[in-house]
Amino acid sequence: MTAFMKNRYFQGMLVGLLVSALFFSVLFAGYVRNNSIQSAEGNNVSTNLTTEADSDNSLMSKAVKSKLNRIKSIIDTYYLDEIDEDKMVEGMYKGLVSSLKDPYSVYYTKDEFAALMESSSGSYCGIGAYVSQDVKTGVITIVKPFEGGPAYEVGILPGDIIYKVSGEEATGKDLSEIVSKMKGEEGTTVDLEIIRAGESEPIKLTIERRTVEVPTISYEMLDNKVGYIQIAEFDEVTGPQFRSAITDLDNQGMKGLVIDLRNNPGGLLDTVCDMLDRMLPEGLIVYTEDKNGTRTEEVKSTAEESFDKPLVVMINGNSASASEVFAGAIQDYGIGTILGTTSFGKGIVQSVIPLSDGSGVKVTVSKYYTPKGRNIHEIGIEPDVVVELKDKLKTKVVIDKSEDNQLQEAIKIINEKSSK
Repeated sequence: MTAFMKNRYFQGMLVGLLVSALFFSVLFAGYVRNNSIQSAEGNNVSTNLTTEADSDNSLMSKAVKSKLNRIKSIIDTYYLDEIDEDKMVEGMYKGLVSSLKDPYSVYYTKDEFAALMESSSGSYCGIGAYVSQDVKTGVITIVKPFEGGPAYEVGILPGDIIYKVSGEEATGKDLSEIVSKMKGEEGTTVDLEIIRAGESEPIKLTIERRTVEVPTISYEMLDNKVGYIQIAEFDEVTGPQFRSAITDLDNQGMKGLVIDLRNNPGGLLDTVCDMLDRMLPEGLIVYTEDKNGTRTEEVKSTAEESFDKPLVVMINGNSASASEVFAGAIQDYGIGTILGTTSFGKGIVQSVIPLSDGSGVKVTVSKYYTPKGRNIHEIGIEPDVVVELKDKLKTKVVIDKSEDNQLQEAIKIINEKSSK
Protein backbone atom coordinates (compact mmCIF):
# COMPACT_ATOMS: atom_id res chain seq x y z
CA MET A 1 0.00 0.00 0.00
CA THR A 2 1.49 3.39 -0.96
CA ALA A 3 2.22 6.13 1.55
CA PHE A 4 -0.33 8.31 -0.26
CA MET A 5 -3.06 5.73 0.24
CA LYS A 6 -2.20 5.29 3.92
CA ASN A 7 -2.33 9.04 4.49
CA ARG A 8 -5.61 9.27 2.60
CA TYR A 9 -7.30 6.66 4.75
CA PHE A 10 -5.91 7.64 8.13
CA GLN A 11 -6.58 11.32 7.47
CA GLY A 12 -10.13 10.35 6.53
CA MET A 13 -10.51 8.45 9.78
CA LEU A 14 -9.21 11.38 11.85
CA VAL A 15 -11.45 13.87 10.06
CA GLY A 16 -14.41 11.59 10.67
CA LEU A 17 -13.66 11.44 14.38
CA LEU A 18 -13.29 15.22 14.58
CA VAL A 19 -16.50 16.12 12.79
CA SER A 20 -18.53 13.22 14.20
CA ALA A 21 -20.35 12.90 10.89
CA LEU A 22 -20.99 9.19 10.65
CA PHE A 23 -23.65 7.38 8.64
CA PHE A 24 -24.71 4.30 10.56
CA SER A 25 -25.78 0.85 9.54
CA VAL A 26 -26.61 -2.38 11.25
CA LEU A 27 -25.34 -4.02 8.11
CA PHE A 28 -28.02 -2.03 6.38
CA ALA A 29 -29.14 1.60 6.67
CA GLY A 30 -29.60 2.65 10.25
CA TYR A 31 -32.97 4.39 10.44
CA VAL A 32 -35.71 3.18 8.14
CA ARG A 33 -39.18 4.02 9.34
CA ASN A 34 -41.30 0.91 9.50
CA ASN A 35 -44.50 2.82 8.85
CA SER A 36 -43.30 4.88 5.88
CA ILE A 37 -43.40 2.29 3.09
CA GLN A 38 -45.57 3.47 0.23
CA SER A 39 -46.28 2.34 -3.29
CA ALA A 40 -44.94 4.45 -6.12
CA GLU A 41 -48.07 3.58 -8.05
CA GLY A 42 -50.34 4.82 -5.26
CA ASN A 43 -51.72 8.27 -4.58
CA ASN A 44 -49.16 9.04 -1.88
CA VAL A 45 -46.32 9.55 -4.33
CA SER A 46 -46.36 12.23 -7.01
CA THR A 47 -43.94 13.05 -9.80
CA ASN A 48 -43.35 16.00 -12.07
CA LEU A 49 -41.34 14.06 -14.64
CA THR A 50 -44.10 14.17 -17.25
CA THR A 51 -46.17 17.20 -16.27
CA GLU A 52 -43.24 19.54 -16.88
CA ALA A 53 -41.97 17.86 -20.04
CA ASP A 54 -42.08 21.11 -22.03
CA SER A 55 -39.75 22.96 -19.63
CA ASP A 56 -36.06 23.15 -20.53
CA ASN A 57 -35.29 22.50 -16.86
CA SER A 58 -37.46 19.40 -16.67
CA LEU A 59 -35.85 15.98 -16.48
CA MET A 60 -38.08 14.87 -19.35
CA SER A 61 -37.61 17.92 -21.57
CA LYS A 62 -36.67 17.44 -25.21
CA ALA A 63 -33.27 19.03 -24.53
CA VAL A 64 -32.45 16.55 -21.76
CA LYS A 65 -33.63 13.57 -23.84
CA SER A 66 -31.60 14.77 -26.79
CA LYS A 67 -28.47 15.15 -24.68
CA LEU A 68 -28.88 11.68 -23.17
CA ASN A 69 -29.25 10.18 -26.63
CA ARG A 70 -26.15 12.03 -27.79
CA ILE A 71 -24.10 10.76 -24.83
CA LYS A 72 -25.36 7.23 -25.45
CA SER A 73 -24.40 7.51 -29.11
CA ILE A 74 -20.88 8.64 -28.19
CA ILE A 75 -20.47 5.70 -25.82
CA ASP A 76 -21.78 3.22 -28.39
CA THR A 77 -19.43 4.59 -31.03
CA TYR A 78 -16.22 5.16 -29.11
CA TYR A 79 -16.17 3.31 -25.78
CA LEU A 80 -13.44 0.66 -25.81
CA ASP A 81 -14.95 -2.16 -23.73
CA GLU A 82 -18.28 -3.95 -23.61
CA ILE A 83 -21.31 -2.01 -22.47
CA ASP A 84 -23.83 -3.23 -19.91
CA GLU A 85 -26.91 -1.18 -20.69
CA ASP A 86 -28.77 -2.37 -17.61
CA LYS A 87 -25.98 -0.98 -15.43
CA MET A 88 -26.02 2.26 -17.39
CA VAL A 89 -29.73 2.71 -16.75
CA GLU A 90 -29.37 1.87 -13.04
CA GLY A 91 -26.48 4.34 -12.89
CA MET A 92 -28.74 7.12 -14.21
CA TYR A 93 -31.30 6.38 -11.50
CA LYS A 94 -28.63 6.40 -8.82
CA GLY A 95 -27.19 9.64 -10.18
CA LEU A 96 -30.58 11.33 -10.04
CA VAL A 97 -30.97 10.63 -6.32
CA SER A 98 -27.31 11.16 -5.43
CA SER A 99 -27.52 14.66 -6.96
CA LEU A 100 -29.49 15.64 -3.85
CA LYS A 101 -26.18 15.42 -1.92
CA ASP A 102 -28.07 13.76 0.92
CA PRO A 103 -26.29 10.63 2.20
CA TYR A 104 -29.60 9.28 3.52
CA SER A 105 -31.48 9.49 0.20
CA VAL A 106 -30.62 6.51 -1.99
CA TYR A 107 -31.84 4.66 -5.07
CA TYR A 108 -31.71 0.86 -4.70
CA THR A 109 -31.57 -1.70 -7.48
CA LYS A 110 -33.89 -4.68 -7.21
CA ASP A 111 -31.27 -6.79 -5.40
CA GLU A 112 -30.21 -3.94 -3.12
CA PHE A 113 -33.81 -3.17 -2.24
CA ALA A 114 -34.52 -6.79 -1.39
CA ALA A 115 -31.52 -6.79 0.95
CA LEU A 116 -32.61 -3.51 2.53
CA MET A 117 -36.12 -4.76 3.15
CA GLU A 118 -35.06 -7.94 4.90
CA SER A 119 -37.29 -8.18 7.92
CA SER A 120 -35.96 -6.35 10.96
CA SER A 121 -36.61 -9.50 12.95
CA GLY A 122 -33.21 -9.64 14.58
CA SER A 123 -31.38 -12.01 12.22
CA TYR A 124 -29.60 -11.97 8.87
CA CYS A 125 -26.81 -13.84 7.08
CA GLY A 126 -23.48 -12.04 6.96
CA ILE A 127 -20.31 -11.27 8.92
CA GLY A 128 -21.92 -10.05 12.16
CA ALA A 129 -20.85 -6.47 12.81
CA TYR A 130 -22.15 -2.95 13.16
CA VAL A 131 -20.58 -0.61 10.60
CA SER A 132 -20.67 3.13 10.01
CA GLN A 133 -19.76 5.52 7.22
CA ASP A 134 -18.35 9.01 7.54
CA VAL A 135 -20.61 11.12 5.32
CA LYS A 136 -17.79 13.57 4.52
CA THR A 137 -14.90 11.19 3.75
CA GLY A 138 -16.87 8.09 2.70
CA VAL A 139 -14.72 5.92 5.00
CA ILE A 140 -16.54 2.83 6.32
CA THR A 141 -15.58 1.72 9.81
CA ILE A 142 -16.37 -1.20 12.10
CA VAL A 143 -18.31 0.10 15.11
CA LYS A 144 -18.45 -3.26 16.87
CA PRO A 145 -18.43 -6.93 15.86
CA PHE A 146 -21.04 -9.16 17.48
CA GLU A 147 -19.49 -11.25 20.20
CA GLY A 148 -19.20 -14.83 18.92
CA GLY A 149 -20.01 -13.85 15.32
CA PRO A 150 -17.87 -14.44 12.20
CA ALA A 151 -16.20 -11.00 12.27
CA TYR A 152 -15.41 -11.39 15.97
CA GLU A 153 -13.90 -14.83 15.43
CA VAL A 154 -11.42 -13.63 12.79
CA GLY A 155 -10.25 -10.79 15.04
CA ILE A 156 -11.97 -7.71 13.63
CA LEU A 157 -11.89 -4.83 16.13
CA PRO A 158 -13.88 -1.63 16.70
CA GLY A 159 -12.30 1.16 14.67
CA ASP A 160 -11.04 -1.07 11.85
CA ILE A 161 -11.53 0.60 8.45
CA ILE A 162 -13.04 -1.52 5.69
CA TYR A 163 -10.63 -0.88 2.81
CA LYS A 164 -11.77 -3.51 0.29
CA VAL A 165 -14.63 -6.00 -0.03
CA SER A 166 -14.16 -8.80 -2.56
CA GLY A 167 -11.25 -6.89 -4.08
CA GLU A 168 -13.17 -3.62 -4.60
CA GLU A 169 -12.42 -0.44 -2.69
CA ALA A 170 -15.14 0.43 -0.20
CA THR A 171 -14.42 4.08 0.54
CA GLY A 172 -16.85 6.46 -1.13
CA LYS A 173 -19.24 3.70 -2.19
CA ASP A 174 -22.85 3.71 -0.98
CA LEU A 175 -22.96 2.00 2.40
CA SER A 176 -25.86 -0.25 1.42
CA GLU A 177 -23.85 -1.47 -1.59
CA ILE A 178 -20.91 -2.48 0.61
CA VAL A 179 -23.22 -4.06 3.16
CA SER A 180 -24.91 -6.06 0.41
CA LYS A 181 -21.51 -7.42 -0.66
CA MET A 182 -20.78 -8.56 2.91
CA LYS A 183 -24.11 -10.34 3.16
CA GLY A 184 -24.78 -13.59 1.33
CA GLU A 185 -25.78 -17.21 1.59
CA GLU A 186 -24.78 -19.09 4.69
CA GLY A 187 -21.51 -20.97 4.30
CA THR A 188 -20.15 -18.74 1.53
CA THR A 189 -17.14 -16.52 2.15
CA VAL A 190 -16.27 -12.87 1.62
CA ASP A 191 -12.77 -11.40 1.39
CA LEU A 192 -12.09 -8.21 3.34
CA GLU A 193 -9.07 -5.97 3.60
CA ILE A 194 -9.05 -3.76 6.66
CA ILE A 195 -6.83 -0.91 7.77
CA ARG A 196 -5.96 -0.86 11.46
CA ALA A 197 -4.18 1.88 13.35
CA GLY A 198 -0.60 0.85 14.05
CA GLU A 199 -0.40 -1.60 11.13
CA SER A 200 1.72 -0.66 8.11
CA GLU A 201 -0.25 -2.75 5.60
CA PRO A 202 -3.91 -3.71 5.14
CA ILE A 203 -4.94 -6.91 6.91
CA LYS A 204 -6.48 -9.50 4.56
CA LEU A 205 -9.26 -11.67 5.96
CA THR A 206 -11.59 -14.33 4.57
CA ILE A 207 -14.82 -14.54 6.56
CA GLU A 208 -17.44 -17.27 6.32
CA ARG A 209 -20.95 -15.86 6.30
CA ARG A 210 -23.35 -17.25 8.86
CA THR A 211 -26.85 -16.56 10.06
CA VAL A 212 -26.35 -14.00 12.79
CA GLU A 213 -28.81 -13.28 15.54
CA VAL A 214 -28.60 -9.57 16.23
CA PRO A 215 -28.39 -9.14 20.03
CA THR A 216 -30.91 -6.34 20.48
CA ILE A 217 -31.45 -6.64 24.26
CA SER A 218 -29.35 -7.97 27.12
CA TYR A 219 -29.96 -7.28 30.79
CA GLU A 220 -28.92 -8.26 34.29
CA MET A 221 -29.17 -7.20 37.91
CA LEU A 222 -25.97 -5.57 39.13
CA ASP A 223 -24.85 -5.11 42.72
CA ASN A 224 -27.09 -3.19 45.10
CA LYS A 225 -30.16 -3.98 43.00
CA VAL A 226 -29.18 -1.73 40.10
CA GLY A 227 -30.81 -2.98 36.90
CA TYR A 228 -28.86 -2.83 33.64
CA ILE A 229 -30.36 -3.06 30.12
CA GLN A 230 -28.21 -2.81 27.01
CA ILE A 231 -30.10 -2.03 23.79
CA ALA A 232 -28.06 -2.68 20.65
CA GLU A 233 -30.72 -1.50 18.17
CA PHE A 234 -34.46 -0.95 17.84
CA ASP A 235 -35.86 -3.93 15.90
CA GLU A 236 -39.35 -5.40 15.84
CA VAL A 237 -38.40 -7.79 18.64
CA THR A 238 -36.82 -5.12 20.86
CA GLY A 239 -39.99 -3.61 22.34
CA PRO A 240 -41.41 -6.80 23.86
CA GLN A 241 -37.95 -7.81 25.06
CA PHE A 242 -37.50 -4.42 26.75
CA ARG A 243 -40.81 -4.64 28.58
CA SER A 244 -40.05 -8.19 29.70
CA ALA A 245 -36.63 -7.12 30.97
CA ILE A 246 -38.08 -4.31 33.09
CA THR A 247 -40.74 -6.63 34.51
CA ASP A 248 -38.15 -9.26 35.41
CA LEU A 249 -35.83 -6.71 37.02
CA ASP A 250 -38.76 -5.21 38.97
CA ASN A 251 -39.64 -8.68 40.25
CA GLN A 252 -36.04 -9.01 41.46
CA GLY A 253 -36.39 -5.84 43.54
CA MET A 254 -34.73 -3.30 41.22
CA LYS A 255 -33.98 0.05 42.93
CA GLY A 256 -32.81 1.91 39.83
CA LEU A 257 -32.04 1.31 36.16
CA VAL A 258 -29.18 1.99 33.73
CA ILE A 259 -30.13 1.86 30.03
CA ASP A 260 -27.11 1.54 27.75
CA LEU A 261 -27.59 3.05 24.26
CA ARG A 262 -23.89 3.39 23.45
CA ASN A 263 -23.10 2.35 19.86
CA ASN A 264 -26.82 1.92 19.14
CA PRO A 265 -27.34 3.18 15.54
CA GLY A 266 -31.13 3.42 15.78
CA GLY A 267 -33.86 1.39 14.14
CA LEU A 268 -37.64 1.48 13.96
CA LEU A 269 -39.57 4.55 15.09
CA ASP A 270 -42.58 2.45 16.10
CA THR A 271 -40.39 0.36 18.39
CA VAL A 272 -38.68 3.22 20.22
CA CYS A 273 -42.01 4.99 20.72
CA ASP A 274 -43.54 1.82 22.19
CA MET A 275 -40.59 1.56 24.59
CA LEU A 276 -40.90 5.20 25.61
CA ASP A 277 -44.61 4.67 26.24
CA ARG A 278 -43.47 2.25 28.96
CA MET A 279 -41.23 4.92 30.53
CA LEU A 280 -42.89 8.34 30.16
CA PRO A 281 -45.86 10.08 31.75
CA GLU A 282 -48.74 11.02 29.48
CA GLY A 283 -47.68 13.44 26.77
CA LEU A 284 -45.78 13.96 23.54
CA ILE A 285 -42.98 11.54 22.63
CA VAL A 286 -41.85 12.89 19.25
CA TYR A 287 -43.23 14.82 16.29
CA THR A 288 -42.13 15.40 12.70
CA GLU A 289 -42.34 18.33 10.29
CA ASP A 290 -42.05 18.28 6.50
CA LYS A 291 -40.24 20.77 4.27
CA ASN A 292 -43.20 23.17 4.48
CA GLY A 293 -43.10 23.21 8.26
CA THR A 294 -46.30 21.18 8.46
CA ARG A 295 -46.46 18.85 11.44
CA THR A 296 -46.86 15.45 9.76
CA GLU A 297 -46.97 13.12 12.72
CA GLU A 298 -47.27 13.19 16.50
CA VAL A 299 -46.67 10.23 18.77
CA LYS A 300 -47.89 10.42 22.36
CA SER A 301 -47.50 8.27 25.46
CA THR A 302 -50.60 6.95 27.18
CA ALA A 303 -49.37 6.93 30.79
CA GLU A 304 -50.83 3.47 31.25
CA GLU A 305 -47.30 2.66 32.44
CA SER A 306 -44.41 4.89 33.48
CA PHE A 307 -41.05 4.57 35.24
CA ASP A 308 -40.58 6.24 38.62
CA LYS A 309 -37.23 4.90 39.84
CA PRO A 310 -33.75 6.43 39.46
CA LEU A 311 -32.75 6.18 35.79
CA VAL A 312 -29.55 6.79 33.82
CA VAL A 313 -29.35 6.54 30.01
CA MET A 314 -25.84 6.15 28.57
CA ILE A 315 -25.03 7.50 25.09
CA ASN A 316 -21.96 8.18 22.94
CA GLY A 317 -21.08 9.50 19.48
CA ASN A 318 -22.32 6.27 17.91
CA SER A 319 -25.80 6.60 19.45
CA ALA A 320 -27.97 7.76 16.57
CA SER A 321 -31.48 8.32 15.31
CA ALA A 322 -33.97 6.25 17.34
CA SER A 323 -31.44 6.21 20.20
CA GLU A 324 -31.61 9.99 20.19
CA VAL A 325 -35.40 9.92 20.14
CA PHE A 326 -35.22 7.80 23.31
CA ALA A 327 -32.55 9.87 25.08
CA GLY A 328 -34.10 13.17 24.03
CA ALA A 329 -37.53 12.29 25.40
CA ILE A 330 -36.10 11.05 28.70
CA GLN A 331 -34.08 14.27 28.98
CA ASP A 332 -36.99 16.57 28.09
CA TYR A 333 -39.28 14.99 30.69
CA GLY A 334 -36.51 15.05 33.30
CA ILE A 335 -37.16 11.49 34.43
CA GLY A 336 -33.55 10.34 34.04
CA THR A 337 -29.94 11.44 33.72
CA ILE A 338 -28.24 11.29 30.30
CA LEU A 339 -24.59 10.27 30.74
CA GLY A 340 -21.66 9.82 28.36
CA THR A 341 -20.67 11.91 25.35
CA THR A 342 -22.63 13.86 22.73
CA SER A 343 -24.69 11.60 20.47
CA PHE A 344 -24.39 11.36 16.69
CA GLY A 345 -26.98 13.93 15.65
CA LYS A 346 -29.42 12.44 13.15
CA GLY A 347 -32.70 14.31 13.43
CA ILE A 348 -34.24 13.54 10.04
CA VAL A 349 -36.65 10.88 8.84
CA GLN A 350 -36.58 8.80 5.65
CA SER A 351 -39.43 7.12 3.80
CA VAL A 352 -38.78 3.93 1.85
CA ILE A 353 -40.78 3.79 -1.38
CA PRO A 354 -40.89 0.57 -3.46
CA LEU A 355 -41.13 0.81 -7.25
CA SER A 356 -43.06 -1.54 -9.50
CA ASP A 357 -39.96 -3.32 -10.89
CA GLY A 358 -38.73 -4.33 -7.43
CA SER A 359 -36.28 -1.46 -7.03
CA GLY A 360 -36.88 1.36 -4.57
CA VAL A 361 -36.01 4.78 -3.26
CA LYS A 362 -35.23 5.97 0.25
CA VAL A 363 -35.68 9.71 0.57
CA THR A 364 -35.50 12.18 3.45
CA VAL A 365 -39.00 13.53 4.07
CA SER A 366 -39.05 15.31 7.42
CA LYS A 367 -37.27 16.43 10.56
CA TYR A 368 -38.14 15.03 13.95
CA TYR A 369 -38.36 16.99 17.18
CA THR A 370 -38.13 16.03 20.85
CA PRO A 371 -41.08 16.75 23.16
CA LYS A 372 -39.68 20.23 23.90
CA GLY A 373 -39.26 21.04 20.22
CA ARG A 374 -35.55 20.34 19.78
CA ASN A 375 -34.26 19.18 16.41
CA ILE A 376 -30.88 17.63 17.06
CA HIS A 377 -29.75 17.04 13.45
CA GLU A 378 -25.98 17.54 13.17
CA ILE A 379 -26.05 18.68 16.82
CA GLY A 380 -26.76 15.57 18.88
CA ILE A 381 -28.01 15.08 22.41
CA GLU A 382 -25.75 16.74 24.98
CA PRO A 383 -25.42 14.52 28.06
CA ASP A 384 -26.32 15.89 31.49
CA VAL A 385 -23.15 14.29 32.84
CA VAL A 386 -20.14 14.13 30.47
CA VAL A 387 -17.95 11.06 30.93
CA GLU A 388 -15.45 9.94 28.26
CA LEU A 389 -14.73 6.24 27.96
CA LYS A 390 -11.10 5.52 28.81
CA ASP A 391 -8.91 5.34 25.71
CA LYS A 392 -7.67 1.85 26.49
CA LEU A 393 -11.25 0.56 26.38
CA LYS A 394 -12.28 2.04 23.01
CA THR A 395 -10.98 -0.83 20.86
CA LYS A 396 -12.26 -3.59 23.12
CA VAL A 397 -15.15 -5.68 21.81
CA VAL A 398 -16.18 -6.76 25.30
CA ILE A 399 -15.58 -4.43 28.25
CA ASP A 400 -15.72 -5.85 31.75
CA LYS A 401 -18.34 -3.93 33.71
CA SER A 402 -15.96 -3.43 36.60
CA GLU A 403 -13.55 -1.43 34.39
CA ASP A 404 -16.20 0.41 32.35
CA ASN A 405 -15.75 3.91 33.81
CA GLN A 406 -18.92 5.26 32.18
CA LEU A 407 -21.04 2.45 33.60
CA GLN A 408 -19.45 2.81 37.02
CA GLU A 409 -20.34 6.51 37.06
CA ALA A 410 -23.92 5.66 36.05
CA ILE A 411 -24.16 3.13 38.88
CA LYS A 412 -22.84 5.75 41.31
CA ILE A 413 -25.62 8.17 40.28
CA ILE A 414 -28.27 5.46 40.71
CA ASN A 415 -26.97 4.55 44.18
CA GLU A 416 -26.90 8.18 45.28
CA LYS A 417 -30.47 8.80 44.11
CA SER A 418 -31.89 5.57 45.49
CA SER A 419 -30.42 6.26 48.93
CA LYS A 420 -32.22 9.60 49.29
